[in-house]
Amino acid sequence: MNNHNLSRLFAVALAAGTMLTAPMATAQAQEGPGAGVTVRMAQATWDTGWFPAAVYKQLLERLGYTVEGPTTLDNPPFYQAVSQGDLDLWVNGWFPLHNTYEDTYSQGAELVGNVAQGGALEGYLVDKASIEKFDIKSLEDFKRDEVKEAFDRDGDGKADLVACPPGWGCEITIEHHLDAYELRDHVNPIKASYSASMADAVAAYGEGDPILFYTWTPNWTVDTLKPGEDVMWIEVPEVNLPEAQKDLEDAATLDGVNGCINDPCKLGFPANDIRPVVNSAFLEENPAVQALLEAASIPIEDIFAQNAKMNNGEGDAEDIERHASEWIEANEELVSGWLETARAAAD
Repeated sequence: MNNHNLSRLFAVALAAGTMLTAPMATAQAQEGPGAGVTVRMAQATWDTGWFPAAVYKQLLERLGYTVEGPTTLDNPPFYQAVSQGDLDLWVNGWFPLHNTYEDTYSQGAELVGNVAQGGALEGYLVDKASIEKFDIKSLEDFKRDEVKEAFDRDGDGKADLVACPPGWGCEITIEHHLDAYELRDHVNPIKASYSASMADAVAAYGEGDPILFYTWTPNWTVDTLKPGEDVMWIEVPEVNLPEAQKDLEDAATLDGVNGCINDPCKLGFPANDIRPVVNSAFLEENPAVQALLEAASIPIEDIFAQNAKMNNGEGDAEDIERHASEWIEANEELVSGWLETARAAAD
């Protein structure tokens, strides 16, 4: 696909995404260093990232910026768009998981600050009853016939795994694992809508059926199915990461993971930082934005708590905007300090 066609495709996505995700009414932007400047913002397709996007949008508006979006996009089109200057930023970068997109975004964008540092875990979980019944400890156990049969819900002879939709960074790692651990003939990765697939898995768990799923934190899944009580993190046979993450393999075994079958826990995914990714030219022209992104962050526990609210029925765009406003109000002193730092950088 050439750049002209990509730009046309992106324009359609931008228009559609803005209509779907932007609230009908936006608070009047205050005067500040961003007065007269529009920020074209994106957000990830996974809904657990929408709360941070809403918080940062409102922070930018407090600096006087007009925020367009956020437009919901998959990873590949976002990283292409932000590097080309078709978008200005998002706050949903997962690193090192998104290192696979570095060749794209590094052409015109960069990482600035941290939304949440080090607490974003990834891995595979199994219901606790099946852990005990089948003595499951790692993905290797899904090569056993009795385990495959128990977890085979569609009758194809393979254990069903709730995996990641195409275009997500975790899809690349899971696909790598299926090959590295020779699981293609034993595990069926479900790549449909993650929220719908997990809702189906939760329902199956409620009926007493075995479930195997990938998840990450913060996420509503580990509130609904609590590690150590309802489910357990299982290990990978050995740590084996995609080429772009090879130098992080030591970080894929973690101490003190609550609800893991072992300690240290060989999760097979390094802990991630959630980071803003910003167009470099935009950043140079807007020092207030750079200062804000370097100063601001959201405790991962607060993201987790908001994600639980979404799972309990407060998942509309208006709900998420309200959650963001409530979080900012509850942390007003901290937020005021960030904004003062940003305003000073623009002077």
